[in-house]
Amino acid sequence: MILSFLHFVRLLIGFADLIFMTAIVYGLSFLPLSCLGKWYRCLFRYWCWVFIRALRVDLFLHQKNLHALPQHYILIGNHPSAFEDLGMSALFDSYFLAKVEMKDWLILGRISQAAGTIYVQRDSKDSRQEASDTLRLALEKGLNVGLYPEGGCKGRRIFLPFRYGAFELSLKTGTPIVPVFIHYEAQESFEWQSQHLLYKLWMILRAQNHRANYYVYDAILPSQFNSKEDFCNYVQNLYIEWQKKYLE
Repeated sequence: MILSFLHFVRLLIGFADLIFMTAIVYGLSFLPLSCLGKWYRCLFRYWCWVFIRALRVDLFLHQKNLHALPQHYILIGNHPSAFEDLGMSALFDSYFLAKVEMKDWLILGRISQAAGTIYVQRDSKDSRQEASDTLRLALEKGLNVGLYPEGGCKGRRIFLPFRYGAFELSLKTGTPIVPVFIHYEAQESFEWQSQHLLYKLWMILRAQNHRANYYVYDAILPSQFNSKEDFCNYVQNLYIEWQKKYLE
């Protein structure tokens, strides 16, 4: 009885904190883009942590890398859930590529735009090219970028084949790729299956196991590969091996 009451109090505090912080980052998102800089990114990443705590998710970063990560990189990961929009941004200061539909999400869409999210309409060749150019310019400015080579949320298992975008971008700019393997222990609760976003968040909140494991591995240098196809196949095989290790 006492434990249930304490859990309820913790839940109320978490959501009160989330509402307060959301009001702040949402209100500030109406400032001109020229006024939004690194300070808003820091606030946005803190808001991600507040959101994560409100959902009662225990987010763990497992540093499987043997060498220090480079300061400048392209971050990639598998994409089983909508939760990565919070988890990856909380752990890594990267500007992420997201589907253009995210712009229309209530409140979250405007916050993500102000935080510098790069959007793509996946079924449009022109949009994909424009997004690629934007990512390249961001890298040339010294920013880190993030994207998901599966091409979107495709379920709890690795969706093959990977798309070439991240690997072509790495080869063109000479930027190393940092791979992250994402594993939710309550896979069914976290897995994105085109549910309404609010319902998915409710499922995550109600999950019996709230542990989220993010395994980061050593950066992979583009100089090791002669083509985007070879690069892609190499990384794809790594993810298949990690899937066998953590999910099977």
